[in-house]
Amino acid sequence: MSKKQDQPNPMETMRHSAEHVLTMAMLKLYPGLLAAMGPATEEGFYFDFDLEGETRFRKTPSSGSYHASGKVPSSGSYFDFDSKRKIQEKDLPKIEKKMQDIINADFPITHTEMSVEEARKAFSNNPYKLEWIEEANKRGEKVSIYTIQGDSPPNTFVDVCKGPHVERTGKIGPFKLLSIAGAYWHGDEKNKMLTRIYGTAYPTQEELDKYLWQQEEAEKRNHRKLGQELELFAIFPEIGQGLPVWLPNGFIIRRELEDYMLKVERQHGYQHTITPVISKAELFETSGHLGFYNDSMYPPIEVDNEKLYLKPMSCPGAMMVYKSKTRSYRDLPFKLGEFGLVYRYEKSGELHGLQRVRGFTQNDAHIFCRPDQLDEQLTEVIKILKQFYKDLGFTQYWMRLSLSDPKDAKYKIAERDEWEKAENALKKVLDDNKLEYKIAPGEAAFYGPKIDIQAVNVFGKEDTISTIQFDFNLPKRFGLSYTNEEGKEEKPYVIHRALIGSFERFFAFLIEHYGGAFPIWLSPVQAIVLPITERNTAYANSVQVLLENEGIRAEADNRAETLQAKIRDAQVRKIPYMLVVGDREESSNSVAVRLRNGKNEGAIKLKEFESQIKKVIQERTNL
Repeated sequence: MSKKQDQPNPMETMRHSAEHVLTMAMLKLYPGLLAAMGPATEEGFYFDFDLEGETRFRKTPSSGSYHASGKVPSSGSYFDFDSKRKIQEKDLPKIEKKMQDIINADFPITHTEMSVEEARKAFSNNPYKLEWIEEANKRGEKVSIYTIQGDSPPNTFVDVCKGPHVERTGKIGPFKLLSIAGAYWHGDEKNKMLTRIYGTAYPTQEELDKYLWQQEEAEKRNHRKLGQELELFAIFPEIGQGLPVWLPNGFIIRRELEDYMLKVERQHGYQHTITPVISKAELFETSGHLGFYNDSMYPPIEVDNEKLYLKPMSCPGAMMVYKSKTRSYRDLPFKLGEFGLVYRYEKSGELHGLQRVRGFTQNDAHIFCRPDQLDEQLTEVIKILKQFYKDLGFTQYWMRLSLSDPKDAKYKIAERDEWEKAENALKKVLDDNKLEYKIAPGEAAFYGPKIDIQAVNVFGKEDTISTIQFDFNLPKRFGLSYTNEEGKEEKPYVIHRALIGSFERFFAFLIEHYGGAFPIWLSPVQAIVLPITERNTAYANSVQVLLENEGIRAEADNRAETLQAKIRDAQVRKIPYMLVVGDREESSNSVAVRLRNGKNEGAIKLKEFESQIKKVIQERTNL
């Protein structure tokens, strides 16, 4: 890693310092709580607190100071506090005010070190800090301590921390506490539930205001909220945490995406397979998943003296399909796709809507090719990817090129020339297509370099959507080969390619990107017919049937409601086209078109509307 990369990030340093000010403020306001841990993050910071703490606390060597283990009275006596204490969103302004007082005081933040023995004594009543102290002990290090040095002992705060921090509290910029949530210690549901407070800080008020606007917009577009309102997906406790159910509306969108991807892949010579969701232990021993990935796999099912595992990835099955017969250089490239349902054990504290689940379907594909075919195959993948993103309306995205470190022993899975050939091929395809990318040296997987595609939505949030990954590991483990022109066996290059990634994670991004107002070709209901009066019901039904016969997803709202109520409900459902029909429309065989964005297109002939909507669907445009 270069010196430049070793330099602390100023934003991260400031946010880390703000997190310490938060902890100091909490200890002032709620004496006796236990401060657990909290880092700076890409978007701000958070800290976890044990509000129940201990029922009593001891005096520590820093009499009168605020330790991460709680406020210690200068008399050194024991004291009690309310063990049923709770903190709510309404308490955040009070905490912010106390934080601002500490920042305005411009206290110095100093760094010292303690021996492990000294630290054990100083933080003896905080089991969370003792864990970090023991980690330092294992590494044979002293314990790093940061102190916010107040103007008197009660205004001094001491904590275990690696740092770095700003020099004084006054250097912390505008900040905001955002929310409160529960969080298991270490993210493990077997551990105690702590109280997590999220916040953020920026150098200027303008930057903070922009971020807060983005957060407000993000909340409006929250995929869990919209998933429920638009009846797209559900997670039922009776079925299980992290096991989403695609509801009828969501299924329509997923099926459209599947049909789209199947068609595109077939046009480019892909074949498709379905491999079982459960396989023998031997398969995952061969692939190495039981050695490298066991913690993320579900426990085995034992049947007929055999151990069977739910598959965490579809790759081993694809290797077996390739290996099922002898391959010649003429058979390559062999491109195999699968919509593979996989299961991975995720800690319950880390599950999040569709973004982090335990059961999901990957749009997986494996390209088996010769060395001389690398450029051509990667160019084709980028071509498909660019068309896919265009059809989805994704205009902001960039690539991360993760490369190996020649000095790192973990990259010994393949010879250096193989690594260089694969890495150069990935870099060349990005350069040739004039794509924006960042190089991440030393971040390649141990089994090969990769490209991750980061899509950015309308309010600045980004997510990894697609991945192009070389794999030197599985071909070796499964003994894959092909016969070259001279009749000798060679090992093929294997490229994993997941353009959608997982349908679940992708769908979460799609919901938030569009705020539920999907492009017409993906909308569960593309047009809804709204009769003005009961006597127009028959005509409304005939319009719906006509549209359905033309392959347009349509409904008729025949409820005994006012027209305004029907329009309002259709807008809430984010249906693209509302077709109002009354006596005049019925007599002229037309419809009055209203768009979900509120624009009124007026009355047009029904046949003209059919042509118009079919063109929009075919061209995959949006309103």
